[in-house]
Amino acid sequence: MEKSNLILRSVLIKEANAYSAICLDTDVASDGETAEQAKASLQEAVELYIESAVENNLPVIRPIPKEDNPLFARASDVVEEFVLNVNFKITTYV
Repeated sequence: MEKSNLILRSVLIKEANAYSAICLDTDVASDGETAEQAKASLQEAVELYIESAVENNLPVIRPIPKEDNPLFARASDVVEEFVLNVNFKITTYV
């Protein structure tokens, strides 16, 4: 069993009545009523995405298209850039 750790770039966006969190390296997003809820939801969503991608032999890193990247498309709404630290285990069978 091999343990891996990914550091993924993410942003937090202030919406009208909530927050959205987007992982720029996986194009996975989530939201929450508070910034902390949005970040926690994003952490869970990215972990599930990675698990599914590995199980289905799909790319784990899937950057958000530049035209959809909030750092360019919605820079004034971005309230924070942060990193997700995702730990996961891969078991290989020969």
